[in-house]
Amino acid sequence: MKNIAQLILAFCLLGLGYFVGSSWTLNNSEPKKVNISKEEQQTLVSNESNPNKEESVTENTSINGLNASEKATIKLFEDAAPSVTFITTTTYQRNFFSMNVTEIPSGNGSGFVWDQEGHIITNYHVIQGAARAKVTLSDRSTWPATVVGTAPDKDLAVLKIEAPKKLLKALAVGQSDDLLVGQSVYAIGNPFGLDQTLTTGIISALDREIQSVSGLPIKGAIQTDAAINPGNSGGPLLDSSGRLIGVNTAIYSPSGAYAGIGFSIPVDVVKWVVPDLLKYGKLQRPVLGITPANNQFMSRIGVEGILVINTTKGGPAEQAGIQPTLRNQRGEIILGDIIKAINNEKVETNNDLLLTLEKYKAGQEVTVTLLRDAKEITIPVTLGATE
Repeated sequence: MKNIAQLILAFCLLGLGYFVGSSWTLNNSEPKKVNISKEEQQTLVSNESNPNKEESVTENTSINGLNASEKATIKLFEDAAPSVTFITTTTYQRNFFSMNVTEIPSGNGSGFVWDQEGHIITNYHVIQGAARAKVTLSDRSTWPATVVGTAPDKDLAVLKIEAPKKLLKALAVGQSDDLLVGQSVYAIGNPFGLDQTLTTGIISALDREIQSVSGLPIKGAIQTDAAINPGNSGGPLLDSSGRLIGVNTAIYSPSGAYAGIGFSIPVDVVKWVVPDLLKYGKLQRPVLGITPANNQFMSRIGVEGILVINTTKGGPAEQAGIQPTLRNQRGEIILGDIIKAINNEKVETNNDLLLTLEKYKAGQEVTVTLLRDAKEITIPVTLGATE
């Protein structure tokens, strides 16, 4: 009897334990109530209705995260890049043993579309000595090019391609006489053959002097710290409005690569040279019609100015009465007139004379200051044109 009572008590205890355990599990399985604000509720509802919300936010952030300056630079590149070209040149080489002539690559550079007639502007040194040149446009189409005109003294050349007008987008042309040190500039070109490359910087200095291929100095060059490397030659230098302000032409670098100093030919020079190249194939310089003595001779005799050795028959100098250097019957040399100034602008070397005359046009009258018989005189001269 006692054993039966203990067995009944054990079953009761087991039943009670099961009931208590089940109740605790049910209570803990119920969700806890959390107070949520209306804003949080709206956010949760929005997220549930748009499972890709996180991805779209990321995309919007990547776009809206650009500042105004970055957006302006991106637009400038997108607008200007279709005008920039890649120029490749080839030359002929004769095999020493077989004497066969083969065409081999000789170089590459950059250029840009000048007009919808297919004229491409580049540096003269990009095509110098080339047998053939090809122009690749931004759409990757390649066109054979012919040389329309060259100006080695200004390191400029004009090519022409027969491409459809819809592929030819000319750059907007600015001016360079109002540039300021510190303003932003943008260079687009093909450094090391890497096409459509944008580099940015500022104008570091103005009125620099660089040497052209012919040895004549190019004055008024723009100095910039925008990266310019081999292959950038002939490409455009742009202002913040995307207007052409220069043609990238040279770098200062002991190693031949970018060293923080690059130079561009001012666009005002380009606007002066290109029309002549299109019309005549060469630069039409205003001339006096004289043969000057070399600079070394003037240094030896210790006289500043430009000694007139000879005058062109029927030329401006002869018509104005400028006297050349002569030899008398005894064989003695009689020095001719020595040019000291043009319109009161002092000239000391032959380069000074050329660069000073560039400021005028054929047919214009200038006042020439001469040293004759140890006396200074001035005479008017009507400038002629290069033949």
